[in-house]
Parts: sequence; C-alpha cells; structure tokens
Amino acid sequence: MHRTRVLTAVTATVIGALALSGCVNNASSSAPPDTSPTAASTVDDAAVALLPANVKSAGKLVVGIDPTYAPNEYKDANGQPIGWEVELMDAAAAKLGLTTSYQAAKFDNIIPGITGGKYDVGLSSFFDTAEREKVVDMVNYYTAGIQWAAAAGKTVDPNDACGLTVAAQNATTEILDDLPAKNKKCAADGKPAIKVLGFDTQDDATNAVILGRADALTADAPVTNYAIKQTDGKLVQAGPEYDKFLYGLPVAKSSGTLKDALAKALTDLQQDGTYTSILEKWGVTSGAIPKITLNGAASS
Repeated sequence: MHRTRVLTAVTATVIGALALSGCVNNASSSAPPDTSPTAASTVDDAAVALLPANVKSAGKLVVGIDPTYAPNEYKDANGQPIGWEVELMDAAAAKLGLTTSYQAAKFDNIIPGITGGKYDVGLSSFFDTAEREKVVDMVNYYTAGIQWAAAAGKTVDPNDACGLTVAAQNATTEILDDLPAKNKKCAADGKPAIKVLGFDTQDDATNAVILGRADALTADAPVTNYAIKQTDGKLVQAGPEYDKFLYGLPVAKSSGTLKDALAKALTDLQQDGTYTSILEKWGVTSGAIPKITLNGAASS
C-alpha cells in the first residue's frame, strides 16, 4: 500500500500544486487530532519470555511498512511513520522490551521481505486471507471492510460499476480479489468491464478520482473515510462498507514464537486500555475486536 518518497525541488513543487487543487498528500501532512504520545507501556516479562532469542538479543523489531495509507500508517512532515497502527506497534514493542525500526517498502514487497528474513514483522493494514496464511502467520488485531468513494455529485454503486473506471492501490485485496470478482460478474451479465487503475500509493489512487481520471476509488474503510475528510467535500462515500476482513501482522512461519509474543503484547494492551485509547484518538474504534487471535482467516 505504499512506497518511500524522495522529494526533489521539482517533485515538491508538483505536490504543492496538487495540494492547492485539493489533492491529498498524506506523506507529508495530516497530523492526527492529538499528537501527544501514547502512555508508555510496562514490560510484560511473560510476553518477553516468548520472544525468539535472535529478536530478544537484537532489542528491536524490524518492521516492514508502506507508509502512505492514512490514517493507518503514513509519514509526518519530517518523514517519520505515524498513524494508529504505528502507535499500536510501538506500544506492543514496548510491552516486549523492544524498540521499533521501521523500514519503508512497497506494499507487495513486504511479505516476501518477511519470508526472506529482511523484516521481523509487517505493518501495512494486511487483510488476513487464506492465501496469505499459506506463507506467513497472522496476528489479528482489527477488522475493516471495503469502502468505495466517488467524486462529489457522482452516484456510483459498487454492485453495478461495470463500465466505470476505478482506482485502487496495487497488491491490495481490493485490486487482487474484489475488482476481478466484480469484473467476472460484469462479463457474465454481458456488460463492459470495470477499467481498473492501479497505483503504488493510496494517495495517487485518491487523486485519480479528484482529478477526474477515475469515477471511484476503493480501499479499506478507515482509509477511504479519512480521504473523504481530507479532501474537503470533493469525495463522498459510494455505497456501504462490505466484506469485512481481519487485519493481521504477518510474521514468518519460521520465526517460532514471535507470533505468540506479539499476540500476548497486544492482549496486554487491550487489557490495560491502551488499545482502545489509540483507536479512540484516531477515530477508528468501529473496527476494534474483543480478542487478539492468530490466523483468523478461516474463521472470519
């Protein structure tokens, strides 16, 4: 869902022009409503005992992240990752007596980086699916559905979008599964296909609608709803949220008890109220789950 941006003088000028036209640029703006840090977590020795020896000795979690998916994970004005998922990961790491080292990557490179040993864990709003569980374990901590948005004044029905142009971020469930399924139905009904515009960042997918290149965008509900708020009336919801999935932190199946350590840390955060406080701060409590689980795709 995201990639690192290197701003030259030219690209900075372009981004400034886009901002004046009402486009979004979540990589360098959009601070949360409350920038005060989350209260420090106390270390849980029982959770620490579950850490693999190599992670414990390193003293940090190396996290693959694609920070262009506001408000879940994006960059502040200084280029540092922020968002409610970032705060949750930082708090979980603190429970484990660890720090976090965020490594920016394209969304579709994160899971290969985990299985290849480059990252300990991924943090980029991963839907927990049966396909992903074939290659990684998932620590479930939230739930979100798919939400479409269209330009203000346009009426778009996600269930009858044949012939429209729809923007989405590459490698997401929206572009890999949902839109192909909708196009299959379009073909079966003898209707023209949805033209899918794929982008490396959600900002670019959102801006495609604002600039008139696409009729609608599709993304996870928290992200779509945040984009609607950020574009000052230029976008509106198109249809209801649907097809809810669990979010999961992907970890390598070869990482032993790392998934258990993360699950214990997140459970602690639920029990001490930190989990709820973070979601409330960012206005995303609708996706809270009552219990942290592992590999929940089959049961969700």
